[in-house]
This record gives sequence, structure tokens and C-alpha cells, in this order.
Amino acid sequence: QVQLVESGGGLVQPGGSLKLSCVNSQFPSDGYAIGWFRQAPGKEREGVSCISGSDSTTFYSDSVKGRFTISRDNAKNTVYLQMNSLKPEDTAVYYCASAAAFSTVQAMCNILRWAPDNYWGQGTQVTVSS
Repeated sequence: QVQLVESGGGLVQPGGSLKLSCVNSQFPSDGYAIGWFRQAPGKEREGVSCISGSDSTTFYSDSVKGRFTISRDNAKNTVYLQMNSLKPEDTAVYYCASAAAFSTVQAMCNILRWAPDNYWGQGTQVTVSS
């Protein structure tokens, strides 16, 4: 399992923006798909956005489509999640994860979210509140 570290969370007002970073500090990750997932208190984890390692194909959940943008910089082993027009319902702990076994990025986002709690790192808290 690739070790990833999330950062960039914080407190922001509704309508504001944040940019999350996911860094792989172990070895080059350009062959891996990377996904952003989130979990709000009392709710199931959601696959927010995933990006392929080969051609940067992307997938977005309906809840963030048009507001969030995922991108990757393989030279920096980093994947970003630019979040605009944030809403209170975006409040959650955000996690990133990598995988090479899924046929599509949509499958990665839809399936990997069910991984057990001990699969995930610390995540980064995003709070959208006035």
C-alpha cells in the first residue's frame, strides 16, 4: 500500500475555496490512480474524485461536479483537490488513497470507499461554516 499524506484542510466560509494536497513520499506514483474520499460524522465515506495514473482521466461524484477539480503533478508525486464554492455539506474529513487494481477511476471511487477504517490515514479536516 502506498503511503500518502493529506494536507490543506481548514475552516472556510460558505462560497469559499480550499486546495488539498496528497503527497506520496515513498516512491513515484505516476502509475497509480489517486482518489479523494471524505467522511462526515455519522455518514458513510464518499468517493469524491479520482484520477487515473495513465492519462489523468477523472471522475467526480455528483455532489461536487462543477465545483471541485482534481489534478496531479507527477514530478512532485502530488495530487491536488481544488474545492470552490464550498457548502456546509462539504464539511468532512478528507482522505486520499491510491490504487492500481481498478479498471476505471469511477470504479475506484465507488468501491474503495468501502475500505475499512484501518485502511485510511489521518486525513485533513475541512469545515465550511459561517
